[in-house]
Amino acid sequence: DYEHDPASAPDPPPPIQGAFPLFGATYTTDVVLPTLEDQGVRQLYPKGPNIDIKKELRSLNRELQLHILELADILVERPSQYARKVEDISLIFKNMHHLLNSLRPHQARAALVHILERQIQRRKQAVEDIKKREEARRLLKESLQIVDGQLR
Repeated sequence: DYEHDPASAPDPPPPIQGAFPLFGATYTTDVVLPTLEDQGVRQLYPKGPNIDIKKELRSLNRELQLHILELADILVERPSQYARKVEDISLIFKNMHHLLNSLRPHQARAALVHILERQIQRRKQAVEDIKKREEARRLLKESLQIVDGQLR
C-alpha cells in the first residue's frame, strides 16, 4: 500500500535522451531553436549572438507596416500582383516570430526568478505572522496569569 510505504511505488522511468518520436514527428530533448536558414527561411536581421532584439523587432514591425500599406495599394491598383507582397509579409512575420521565440528562455528564467522571489516573500510574511501570533499568545497567557493571581 503506497500510503503506508511510499517506497512500494514503482520508480519513474528514466528521462528520455536524444531523439524520440511523437505523433509521427521526431523531436529531440535538446533545447535548441533551429535557425531560420535551417528552416529554409531568409533571415532579415543581422546574424550573430549580440543582436539588439528589441531594435530588430521594431525595425521589422516598421517594415511590416510599410508592406501592409503597399499590399493595400497593390490590391486596389493591380490585384493580380498581390502574391509577391503576401510572401514578403509572411517572411517578415516568420522573422519576427523567430526573434520572439529566441527570447523565450530568458522570459522563462525571469518568470521563474519572479515566482521564487514571491515564494520567499510569502514565506517571510508567514514567519512574521507566526511570530506575531506567538507574541500575542504569550501576552495573553501572561495577562491571564496576572488576572488569575489578582482573583485569588
